[in-house]
Amino acid sequence: MSEINSVNIEEFFGKNVFTLGKMRERLPRNVFKEVQKVMDEGGELSKTSADVVAKAMKDWAVENGATHYTHWFQPLTGITAEKHDSFITHPDEEGRTLLEFSGKELIKGEPDASSFPSGGLRATFEARGYTAWDITSPAFLKEDATGRILCIPTAFCAYTGEALDKKTPLLRSEEALSTQALRILRLFGNTTAKKVTPSVGIEQEYFLIDREKYLKREDLIFAGRTLFGAPAPKGQEMDDHYFGAIRERIGAYMKDLNQELWKLGVPAKTQHNEVAPAQHELAPIYESGNVAVDHNQLVMETMKKVAGRHGLMCLLHEKPFAGVNGSGKHDNWSIVSDDGINMLDPGLTPNANIQFLLVLACIIKAVDTHAALLRQSAADVGNDHRLGANEAPPAIISVFLGDQLEDVVRQLVSTGEAKKSKKSGKLMTGVSTLPDLERDATDRNRTSPFAFTGNKFEFRMVGSADSVAGPNTTLNAIVAEAFCEAADELEAAEDFELAVHDMIKEYFTEHQRIIFNGDGYSESWIKEAQKRGLPNISSMVASVEALLDADAVKMFEKFKIFTKAELASRAEILYETYSKSINIEAHTMMDMTGKQILPTVMRYAGRLAKDAKDVREAGGDDYVLSLSLRQCTSSIKKVQEAYDRLKDDVQTAAAIADKKEQAVYYRDVVCADMSALRAPADALEMMVDKELWPFPTYGDLLFEV
Repeated sequence: MSEINSVNIEEFFGKNVFTLGKMRERLPRNVFKEVQKVMDEGGELSKTSADVVAKAMKDWAVENGATHYTHWFQPLTGITAEKHDSFITHPDEEGRTLLEFSGKELIKGEPDASSFPSGGLRATFEARGYTAWDITSPAFLKEDATGRILCIPTAFCAYTGEALDKKTPLLRSEEALSTQALRILRLFGNTTAKKVTPSVGIEQEYFLIDREKYLKREDLIFAGRTLFGAPAPKGQEMDDHYFGAIRERIGAYMKDLNQELWKLGVPAKTQHNEVAPAQHELAPIYESGNVAVDHNQLVMETMKKVAGRHGLMCLLHEKPFAGVNGSGKHDNWSIVSDDGINMLDPGLTPNANIQFLLVLACIIKAVDTHAALLRQSAADVGNDHRLGANEAPPAIISVFLGDQLEDVVRQLVSTGEAKKSKKSGKLMTGVSTLPDLERDATDRNRTSPFAFTGNKFEFRMVGSADSVAGPNTTLNAIVAEAFCEAADELEAAEDFELAVHDMIKEYFTEHQRIIFNGDGYSESWIKEAQKRGLPNISSMVASVEALLDADAVKMFEKFKIFTKAELASRAEILYETYSKSINIEAHTMMDMTGKQILPTVMRYAGRLAKDAKDVREAGGDDYVLSLSLRQCTSSIKKVQEAYDRLKDDVQTAAAIADKKEQAVYYRDVVCADMSALRAPADALEMMVDKELWPFPTYGDLLFEV
């Protein structure tokens, strides 16, 4: 692994990316201008230009050691997919071959559409699907055991045109958002902006554990999380891991990870220990939404790959360990025009910034109107273990604005105008050698699922293993709808200034119930949210219906982001994914119970019985041994009974034909069975000699890295 330092990092960054700069160097001026125009304004490259770009891309890739290329896409599995083709052509009569790559091969590929999740959009015999080059996301080189592969980011659709991936709806939503945001900017006299894009920064949390210990745990291998495990004597209660000194082994991993990501053009910026033992976080610099989503997929993939080099395993499951914090992603989202305007920048006097207040009011309206849909966008199987716990946002969608903006909203709602806004002021440190600090006008709220943080919103609900394409697609879509409705009314208004002021007051008044600045973890908020009529969707299965809601379907179809059929397909996939995931976990629990836990504890009980007998026959007091034996055999009985129930209910679940009904049964019955099995098994772990326990404990996994 080559070393880099602060002197050459600028040259090193993006080494494995076919950047715009490399295009400028390698393409004829007219072709480069055509590429830029398509990237900025849409359209298609001419066949001639596509061939020129393909040759330049191939030449660059081959110069850097590539032998194959792939259309890199994001099917509805939630991860990426790729099929490698070499650059070689058919050998000539003398057995020689050339390396070629055409514009046609660059622009279109043809993977098997029936082998990926389609939710009924594709039958098994209907195999044809297409990948289409996404010109807005740069091609890059992946390095692994197969060599160097030229990866071309693409969208993936069926032969009939329906989207079978995460990228296509995301790109559609970004176009819809841009179109409607430009209408808002035009209303305020901006004639220079031609495009508005979401600016996204995705903070990624993850766990690192020793690989050898990982390989001894069937649950981690098959389910990505521990299905059994008694708490370690120490957890996170001392708060000493968070932002603590990074251990040598972990530091070496982080250094290697940064280098790999920088080569891929991923602007990895921040690294630190997170709250739970063995938990860490990486945060990048903000990028355009589409590229940020692609880069987050690369981040997750690279984290796992680099961990192997260091004898580690990277766990991205939302809740790999019970009793300590799980992992999520914080999806930081703002809207920026191509002439440099952040539409979420309140300025120094937000009460007087009418454009900002309208944008804010529209977003508040969007989140309140589609709270269930936004909640659904962050729903996945692993997140059910995390959302609503004391480590993560509650399952109830609310918006945190902070003291300054909440005060502005309060003034607008009560009087129709905001005459002032709270100022930041100075924070006095009280130490002569320390500077007095400029204090922000508002505090932060880590319990809020959707928090305004200065000039952006932070959507904190997204799961650590999940793709951020879905949440950003939904967020773009609901805000585009709110912008559209506002623009429709304001463009027709006779008195714009009066109309916009009335609209801001109306939106804040009608949707103020979604604003909450307090403790989102408290029981009182759950009761208060119920009074306000806010949805409290506790599980992934319960959230799916939001996709099929008539208003959601109408909105998505209006902006051509999803068709009704595409939404129905995704609902079916989500139900099926939930059922399959819980089924895998249940079978893993049964396997571990039958082959590891029960044999171990029965041998231990036998040893206790023998020891008790020996002590008794020797005239000693066998009270402790007999008590331990009774406790042990009682727990063994509970394990066996829970095991039998789980086995029967899994068989029942497998026979249910309806996807939704099956998912509900897995959630309500099978998951309860799994909890009932885990409890006595974890109790037995606390009784049995550590040397006998069949797999590494929480103490081994979390503290021996």
